[in-house]
Amino acid sequence: MGYLLPAEYEEYGLAAETADSWVTMASALIDSQCRRCSLLAMEYTERVRLTVGAQTARLSYGPLLPGALVSAQVRYARPRRGELAVGFEAQIATAFGLPGSWVAMDVTTIDVDVAARELMFPANILGIPYNEAEIVYTAGFVTIPVPVKVACAQIVKNAQATPALNVKTTKLDTMRMDYFSASLIDPQVEMLLRPFRAEKLG
Repeated sequence: MGYLLPAEYEEYGLAAETADSWVTMASALIDSQCRRCSLLAMEYTERVRLTVGAQTARLSYGPLLPGALVSAQVRYARPRRGELAVGFEAQIATAFGLPGSWVAMDVTTIDVDVAARELMFPANILGIPYNEAEIVYTAGFVTIPVPVKVACAQIVKNAQATPALNVKTTKLDTMRMDYFSASLIDPQVEMLLRPFRAEKLG
């Protein structure tokens, strides 16, 4: 689905007869630039490591919608290098094979900071802190923000202004042509899309 509707083409500086395929292409480039399947609201499944000693984790995609958490499961996984099993209970858990067991958690017990996309998990009954969680949640926009629409229109304009998208230099006998744009996503478009990029993914 394109991030601009045909009725909005002229409003954002495109000709009314612009083919929908241009907007679809620009929208796909925006998704790639933002490192996500879509900016529209959709469900994500993400496995996160909890901060040692804090029982917190940050989700990669946003914005979180009201009631964003669908389900959660946690476990005490084997500590990674540099994460020593702290405390007597943690050492017992490691010795007797408790690590690796997933436990479903009631999402209403998880404290969610919507603005920061941060989750704070409650302590379990045994006092052994979890260090890994798998969260299913919904994130994205119900309506596309104006900066994304502006970026979409600019990508279409950049594409229409580039005679051959895959050619930088061409030589035909004595005639030589150089195309100066290496990418359809110019610095202005990057700046517009920066707030919408997924975090923690690279």
